[in-house]
Amino acid sequence: MRDTLVSAVQANCHRADARHASDLTLCTYLLQMREYFRWESGLPLTASLPRADVGAWIAARESLWDRLVDEPYARLPLDGEAMDPFEADALNQRLHTEGWLYGAGRLGGHDRGRPVFFLAERHAEGRRDGVAVLQAGRELARGLFAPPAVLAGGGAGPIVIRREALARWCWQGYEAWTMRRREGSTWHAVVQAYGLDDGFERALPRWLDDLVEVSVLHELGEYQVGQRLGARWPALRAALPDRRSDLHAVALRDLLADLQRTLPDLLARAEAAPLHAWFASFDGVRAALFPRLVAAHAAWRAGAGLAPLREAVATGRAHFEALATQVLALHDDQDPGSAAAAASLLTHASAACGRVSP
Repeated sequence: MRDTLVSAVQANCHRADARHASDLTLCTYLLQMREYFRWESGLPLTASLPRADVGAWIAARESLWDRLVDEPYARLPLDGEAMDPFEADALNQRLHTEGWLYGAGRLGGHDRGRPVFFLAERHAEGRRDGVAVLQAGRELARGLFAPPAVLAGGGAGPIVIRREALARWCWQGYEAWTMRRREGSTWHAVVQAYGLDDGFERALPRWLDDLVEVSVLHELGEYQVGQRLGARWPALRAALPDRRSDLHAVALRDLLADLQRTLPDLLARAEAAPLHAWFASFDGVRAALFPRLVAAHAAWRAGAGLAPLREAVATGRAHFEALATQVLALHDDQDPGSAAAAASLLTHASAACGRVSP
């Protein structure tokens, strides 16, 4: 059963990649393909990758995708049955005694989203605030896309953490920093907090445990925000007219989750290292929407204590909750121009929570 199931899941991973690998920018694609090669070759995170071998592997993988791009996702063989590959809960009930964890879903929160599959050894399981938390360990089958943490079950749980994918994110971030060291940067703070320069592999377990906790807190925030926003939010996203406004909607919800749960919990613990770990991934649209938090982070790093961060979190939560309420009200109007009006509000300068004037 083991080899047959692993092969079947991996084949579906290839089919998903065949359809969606081209969604990535060239730079992101090449970075992810390098780590995918590392995983498939069984190489340590810190091992140098032979450029010629990686290039030949990419060419062979793209040729495989060309052959698979039109194939439907196959049902999975388990206990003499052929099971729907998207029925993760049913599959996991059967796999529990094997010590395995199966994951399946669609990125984007709708039926047209990018499919993601994986099969891994089960690392741990538990519950937090009534939500199941499942941690995957060594991965047996995976695709190019490997989100480290998701709130599965249509937003109802479980929270699924992929420790191996999270560790690979850690290595990619650290490797990028070593190529262009910037003293005083957020990544420099992470490197110092966890002693990464003294030996990445030795320092990784502590950093990884902190990131797992940060990820669980974020997904608990997603759960709480989802309970409040309900089905209106995915309906709003589906109606938005362009990718830019959708990216702002995603960032807004991520901010709400972190301001609801992640940052208040981390600030209550007052431990510097997990806060540095969170800020290492605070970038892109989220940072652009929240310059006040950027400024508060700089003040904290300069020795101002946690008060600026606490004030920014409280102000930001009120600001972004009001913004989400306004955007949903526009969507609820269902006028011909409501989707465009919601998109305009999400991307307007007023959507950002800026610095307080001196």
